[in-house]
Amino acid sequence: MMKIAVCDDDKRALNETVKLLDNYKKIPLSTDVYNSGEALLGAGKKYDILLLDIDMGGLNGIETARRIREQDKDVKLIYITNYSDYTIFAFGVHAFAYLLKPLKAEELYAQLDEACAYGFSRTEPELEFQAKEGILHVKPSRILFFEYLDRQVLMHTAEGVWHLRRRITELAEEMAQYGFAMPHKSFAVNLYAVQRICGYEITLTDGTAVPLSQKKSVQFRRALNDYLAGRGR
Repeated sequence: MMKIAVCDDDKRALNETVKLLDNYKKIPLSTDVYNSGEALLGAGKKYDILLLDIDMGGLNGIETARRIREQDKDVKLIYITNYSDYTIFAFGVHAFAYLLKPLKAEELYAQLDEACAYGFSRTEPELEFQAKEGILHVKPSRILFFEYLDRQVLMHTAEGVWHLRRRITELAEEMAQYGFAMPHKSFAVNLYAVQRICGYEITLTDGTAVPLSQKKSVQFRRALNDYLAGRGR
């Protein structure tokens, strides 16, 4: 049994979402509905999946999710929105997926299928790097960014900084499959670690500021948008 909450202040959209969930047959669902972020937070319940409308009166979906994340790090957040440019939203709360309104059954069901598979069988690979400090085995999610400096590449991870003798462009190409992109000729950033973009500066989840060059701005923003749109797939 998968526990799902749907939060939307549009009653018609809320009812349509519930109908789609009622017709999902792969696994049993237990569905609760809320018409505001405040109501969802007030319930104090734990769910496997939250379907959150972003544009709600009062607390919007982003702020509601941020508060939920303070208590629950595991719930899968699926944002529902009218906007196809996901980079306009705050990134502090990572989503499992974004779905466009009006919801289509096949797109919603694909995300539910993926959520089930992700929860039971998905594993993250460990990558091997030859560093000045020795051979390292690191999961992609632990890497924040790569930086080219003084004729070497610094690999910034959640655990520390390591020195690689590699070309930054080659590393960026190899890491693209794990959600990395180049915002600047001297950087390759983990898109999962992007918290926000302000002008030509990117702030990562650890507070680090990385430059976004004017030349690569459009390409990087497109890569980030595509990544957010396909998160979890």
